[in-house]
Amino acid sequence: MQATPFLKFVSTNFGRSAAVFLFIFITVVKTASICAQPTAAITSQADSTQYASCSTISGSVVIGSSASSAISLDGPQQIKDFNLFNLTLLSTLQMSTLTTVKTFTWVALPALPSLSFGGPVSKADSVTVSSTFLSTVSGINLNTVSTLQIDNNNNLRQFDSQIANITNSLNINANGKLLAVTFPSLIWAANMTFRNISSIKIPSLATVNGSLGFYGNYMDSIAAPNLTSVGNFATGIGSLAFVANSKLANTSFPVLKSLGGADQIANNTDLNAISFPALTSVGGAIDSSGNFTTPELPRLESIKGGTFICKTTETTSTLDGSSSTTGTGSSASSTSTKGAAVLYGVSEMAIGLSVVGGLL
Repeated sequence: MQATPFLKFVSTNFGRSAAVFLFIFITVVKTASICAQPTAAITSQADSTQYASCSTISGSVVIGSSASSAISLDGPQQIKDFNLFNLTLLSTLQMSTLTTVKTFTWVALPALPSLSFGGPVSKADSVTVSSTFLSTVSGINLNTVSTLQIDNNNNLRQFDSQIANITNSLNINANGKLLAVTFPSLIWAANMTFRNISSIKIPSLATVNGSLGFYGNYMDSIAAPNLTSVGNFATGIGSLAFVANSKLANTSFPVLKSLGGADQIANNTDLNAISFPALTSVGGAIDSSGNFTTPELPRLESIKGGTFICKTTETTSTLDGSSSTTGTGSSASSTSTKGAAVLYGVSEMAIGLSVVGGLL
C-alpha cells in the first residue's frame, strides 16, 4: 500500500521536527553541563568563547598561567569564584556582562594595566587584588563586601569605590606612594587598615565596629566628619591608631564620641596638635606621643583602661652623628583627677586617670 501524500507530509515534517527538537535538547544539555562544571579553565579566547551562552557559571573561573595576552569573557553575568594567579602575559581582560562574583582573587598580574567591566560588578563577598600592574581599580562598585584586600600594586594611583558597608575587613597596604583612596558612600565598616597611601576621603563614614588604623601613610590630613564611634565601649574591643604618618599635620574627628579600645597616636612628626572635641568615653588607654603639646579632650568622662599616657619628644643630633631623644611630661595620681583634667583639657568627671610622662 502506498502512503498517501498526507502521510508522507506528516512523516517528513515529524522527522524534521524531531531532529530540531533533539538538536535543541542536546545543545541545552551541553550548555548546562559547561556552565555547571566545578572549574571553568581558560587559557585562550577559544576556551572563553565556550562560556558565552552561560548567564551563570556556578563553579570557579580559572585563567591559566599560559593564557594569551588578551581574554574577553562575554556572556556570564554571575560567577562563583574568579581566580587569576601569576599571569605574566595577560595584558587585556574584558568582562562586558559580569555583575556578580562571590570571590575575586587576582594575584601576580604584572602585565595587566587596567580592568574592563561592562557591568559594573555590584555584588561580591571577597575581593583581593595583589601584586598587579593596575593603575586603577574601576568597575568594581559594590554596595557591600565582606573582605577587601588591595596590596602590593606598585602602579596603583587611584582607588575609588561606592562601597557602603564592609562587614569583615578592609586592608589597603604597600601600594604605590601616590595612591589616593576615596570611599564617598562608605557608612559602616567592621575593621579598616590603611598603610602607605597619599590621601583618604571617608566623608560618610559613621561607624567602625572594630578597629581603624592609619600606619606609615603620606597624607597631611585625615578627616572623618561623620564618624561617631569606633569599636565597642562595653566590650573594650576596637582601637583607633595614627602611627608613623610622617607628613600628617591635621586630624579632624569632630563628632567622635566613643572609642571601644585604645587610642594610639605615635611618631607622626608633623602633628603638633590633637583634638577630639566630642569624645566622652574610651574603653582602653589613650597612648599619645609626639611633637605636640597637650591633647584637647574637653568632654572626656571615662577612660576604662585606667591610664593616660602623654609624652612630648624632641630629637637632636649629637656630635657622633647619632640621635638623642628626650621626653617631657607631667604626672598626676589617680586621686588628682581635677588637676589632670585642668592640665589636659579633660572633663573633671574623668575617673581613674593618671598621666605618665616619658614611658614610651
